[in-house]
Amino acid sequence: MTELVNHPYDSLAVGETAELRRLCTAEDLIVFANASGNHNPMHLPQHDPDGDGRSDAVAPGMWVASLISAVLGNILPGAGTLYRSQTLIFHDRAQAGDELIARVTVREKLPEGVVALETEVSRVADGATLLTGRAEVVAPQALITFHAHELPGLVVRRHLHFDALLERVEGLPPLPTAVVAPEEENSLGGALLARQCNIIEPILFGDRALIEAAAAALGESLDGVAIVDVAGHARAANAAVDAVASGQARALMKGHLHTDELLRAVLRKENGLRTGRRLTHVFVVDIPGVSHPMLVTDAAINIAPDLRTKVDIVQNAIDLAISIGIAVPKVGVLSAVETVNPDIPSSVDAALLSKMNERGQITGGVVDGPLAMDNAVSIAAARTKGIGGAVAGHAEVLVAPNLDAGNMLAKQLTFIGGAEAAGVVLGAACPIILTSRADGEKARLVSCAVAAAHWARLAGVTAAPAARAAQ
Repeated sequence: MTELVNHPYDSLAVGETAELRRLCTAEDLIVFANASGNHNPMHLPQHDPDGDGRSDAVAPGMWVASLISAVLGNILPGAGTLYRSQTLIFHDRAQAGDELIARVTVREKLPEGVVALETEVSRVADGATLLTGRAEVVAPQALITFHAHELPGLVVRRHLHFDALLERVEGLPPLPTAVVAPEEENSLGGALLARQCNIIEPILFGDRALIEAAAAALGESLDGVAIVDVAGHARAANAAVDAVASGQARALMKGHLHTDELLRAVLRKENGLRTGRRLTHVFVVDIPGVSHPMLVTDAAINIAPDLRTKVDIVQNAIDLAISIGIAVPKVGVLSAVETVNPDIPSSVDAALLSKMNERGQITGGVVDGPLAMDNAVSIAAARTKGIGGAVAGHAEVLVAPNLDAGNMLAKQLTFIGGAEAAGVVLGAACPIILTSRADGEKARLVSCAVAAAHWARLAGVTAAPAARAAQ
C-alpha cells in the first residue's frame, strides 16, 4: 500500500513542483458524465454528434482540470489541502486514449497559510499544453502521513462485447428468419429492429390481424415484410418449420408463444429439423468489466441432463463460441467442488467430459472440470486452490450441472451483475433465436446477431469486403 506524506505550509518552498500521469479512458468519460450530470454527446464514446463518421470522445474540460486537484490533494501540498480559487485557460482538447500529465508549481506563499501555485495539464504523446492556470489553496499546517486506500470499485455498465458482435455481422446478407407468432409488441419489435439493422429478413407467421395491431401499437410499418397468415400457435410453428425445411428461411425466432410449442414443431418426425444432437440452449452474456463474452449453458431446455446430453451441450456451446470469434473456447464444467466426489454426480460428469475432450470426443475447445464457480472465473481463486491448466480462472463457457443452476446463474448475471444476455437454441438444422419478454432491445438484437454469425460460419458465408475493412 503506497504511503504518502504531505507538505505543510512552513515546509513549502517557492519553485517546488509535483506531477501525476493519468490515462484518459472511455470509462472515465462515462463516470464523469454520471457524476457531473453533463451528458453532452461530444464527451461520450460511441456517439457522433458532429456527423463526421467517428466517435469524438472529447474529455470534458473540467475532467481534465480535475487532474490538478489530484496533484494538490495527494502530493503538493497533499493531505489537508483545501481550494480557495482556480483559474483555467484551455489551449487544446484531450480525448479518450490520451495519456496526460498534471503538474503544479509553488509560485508564492501568501498570508494565512495560503499558497499560490501555477497549474498545467499537458499531453504526453506530443507535449501539447492542454490547460494552464493558477490555484490558490489553504495548505495543511501539520505533517500528515497516510496510505492511499483503495476506494470502493466502480464498474461502468458498457456492453462492448455485444457492440463487437453487432459489428461482426455487418456486411453479412440478412438472415431469412421465420418469426413465429410475433403477435404482441415485444416479440414483433425485436424482429423489426433486427430487420432495420440489416441482420435478419423476417418472415412473420401468425394471425395477421394481431401482428398488424402490434405494429400499429409500435408505430411501425410492415411494408415489405412478408406475413404468412396462420391462426393458432401450433399451426404457425409448423408453418415456420416448413419454411426452414424448404429453404425459404434459414433460422427460427420465437415470438409470443410458449417455447415448448415451438420446439414441438422443430422436433416433429415428419419434415422436422432434427439432427444427430440434442437441442441445447446457450446464453451469450456480456458482463461489464469482464474482458470477454461469457457463454452459459444449458439454462432453458434440458432440465436434468445426463452425460450423453451434456456432451451435446458442451459441443454446441463450443461451436457457437467459435462462431462469435472465440478461436479456442475454454470450457469450465461447473460443480459445487473442484475435485471429483462420487457423491456429487455433477463432479463425476465434469471429469468425464474433460477426459472426453482429451480423447477427441469433444472437439474445438479446451474442457476442464469439475470447477467451482469461483475458480472457473477467478485467476486468484484458482491459484489459491492450486488449480492449474488453461481453463481455471479463464473460462469463457460455463456449463451448468442442470437447468436450475444454469438459469439462476444467467439471471443473477443479468439482474444483479448488470449483464446483457442473448439466447440461442442449437442442435437443430438451423439456429433458433429465443428471447424473453424481459429482454431489452439490445439483447433481442444481439440474439439475432449471434444466430446470424453462427449460420454464416456453418454456411461458409463471409461479410462483404467493404464492411470488414470498415471494422
